[in-house]
Amino acid sequence: MDEAALRHVRSVFPWLVGASQVVGLAAVVLTGVWMGHFRGGFAWDGSALEFNLHPLCMVLGLVFLQGDAILVYRVFRNETKRNVKMLHGIIHLLALIISIIGFVAVFDSHRAAKIPDMYSLHSWCGMATMVLFCVQWVMGLLFFLFPVASSWLRASYLPIHGFCGVVLLVMAIGSSLLGITEKLLYSIMSTYSLFTPEGVLANVLGILLLCFGVLLGYLITREEYRRPPNPEEESLSVHFKTLTEGGSPTMP
Repeated sequence: MDEAALRHVRSVFPWLVGASQVVGLAAVVLTGVWMGHFRGGFAWDGSALEFNLHPLCMVLGLVFLQGDAILVYRVFRNETKRNVKMLHGIIHLLALIISIIGFVAVFDSHRAAKIPDMYSLHSWCGMATMVLFCVQWVMGLLFFLFPVASSWLRASYLPIHGFCGVVLLVMAIGSSLLGITEKLLYSIMSTYSLFTPEGVLANVLGILLLCFGVLLGYLITREEYRRPPNPEEESLSVHFKTLTEGGSPTMP
């Protein structure tokens, strides 16, 4: 790609990032409006109102915050890598905590209402996403944030970690879409085909989640937006490797 084309692609970057944040936040807000206005609000008492925390927490945690945690490596690609790693891990931790609250809410409300768990495709996909998300966070903590593995293992695992992050975002959005459809069919199946306001709002929410995923996917996969190599950081990495694995810092 020539210099002019590269400048044009990079000039679009902040607009795409801004659009992703607007779309993601709109999805979170619409989820809150859906559960707060059409489904009666929120509570922590085992009732259906406690269930309403589930979709809000999952969209906020596993979709929006997880997507932003991945995006920090593009937005702050010129910042110190250690700081970006910390931010990446902290946002993921926040996403994990919020998602756990959402999981507890759905199981608690189902238990109080004597509704069976883990029988639908949505619940299977959601559980798989949550378990893999926890594994991914722990592996990232041990391999990159507070590394206990050798530099060779870290280098080998890095592309797997990045790939799994994208896959988890796709799984989270897919599980959310399944959950939206399931909730609509349970709640307003008799009037859903009549374009009721609740049904239309939920459909728009699904479109927003898809758009968020598409925008994040584009920003993450474009080579022009990747973090550029930093010679100073590479030098420090080599120095750290030699000190921890033997040899001297001047060895090739």
